[in-house]
Amino acid sequence: MSVLSPHYIPKNLPFREDQIMEVMSIVSPALKGQKPRNLIIYGKTGTGKTSSIKMIMDDFTNVGKDARMHYVNCRIYNSRYRIMQKILKNYSPDMEKAGFGFPHLYEKLLEITSKGHQIVIVLDEIDMIKDLDELVYTLTRANDENGIGGVSIIGISNRLSFKDALDPRSRSSLYETEMVFPPYTSEQLRKILAQRVDGGFEKNVVENSAINLAAALTAQESGDARYALKLLMKAGEIAEQTCKEKVSDDEVEAARKKVELDLTAETISTLPDMHRLVLLAAANVTSSGSKYSRLEGLEDGFLFSGEVYEEYSSQCKKMKKRARSTRWFKEYLNDLEMLGLLITTPSSKGVRGHTTLIKLGQNAEDMLRILKEGFN
Repeated sequence: MSVLSPHYIPKNLPFREDQIMEVMSIVSPALKGQKPRNLIIYGKTGTGKTSSIKMIMDDFTNVGKDARMHYVNCRIYNSRYRIMQKILKNYSPDMEKAGFGFPHLYEKLLEITSKGHQIVIVLDEIDMIKDLDELVYTLTRANDENGIGGVSIIGISNRLSFKDALDPRSRSSLYETEMVFPPYTSEQLRKILAQRVDGGFEKNVVENSAINLAAALTAQESGDARYALKLLMKAGEIAEQTCKEKVSDDEVEAARKKVELDLTAETISTLPDMHRLVLLAAANVTSSGSKYSRLEGLEDGFLFSGEVYEEYSSQCKKMKKRARSTRWFKEYLNDLEMLGLLITTPSSKGVRGHTTLIKLGQNAEDMLRILKEGFN
């Protein structure tokens, strides 16, 4: 795997030492036969959440005997049953077979933990689990039924608001500890890129100014290390295609738009249906033109939230889905803004009434193409 790949995990993760130490202190009781606290980790894409946890899992595996950590990608395993089945097949391979009822899986979990075994489940993209309330209830109940071993959760999410949809009891039992991974600064990104360039390119092929520009552009946009790495990798590809001997600022600038579209498509592919429908509605209204576009005081490209909500409701009807309330619509807008897919701002005094204004983070036609491919 290329050292410039976002999926490559280096031996050391610069600027995440404090977070790694904090997570290790939370999970370490499992190595002493004690149940760790549940932990929810938040942070934008590319802030090192998953890489940090996978590094900890490697160390944990080498030390633990009566404790194990299990990683689950909740975009793939998105239900209580599938998550339980994935975890338990690590202890009994026959659990992978279809046909076992959920009570059988539950009894198997109790059998394992009743012997004093500690299970730490890492739920990456925890907000994608369709029946998270039921999963939390099951694990809480399992902990209550055996007094020796236990099950703990480390949840990873890009969205701060997903917990609002949980039952109050699930929320209180799940959120024992919360941690936020902040975006990387320009200087941190520069050092991360310089470290990867040493292993990913021939010596002196990438100009220092190109590294500095990639870091500065990324810090300005999102602080997403994944974006910075893709930017440099794409710049290298452009230099090779155009027979350039060096990767310069020009190649980084040329790579920028291509990488933004690639990452936008990747981010959209991870969104739940309701978020994608809100984004589709905003893209449709932007493309067709806002009926309020000539209103004095309305900046170019901005839309009234009311007209986007109307289009969202219309799209839900076409897709035979129930449109959510305006309160949930606002939550979706907040999530999409945090991911950089939308920009929202309160209306100014020059615009009649008081509302939220919405603007797409990317070109409407590009956004529509990506969204329509996702719904097909």
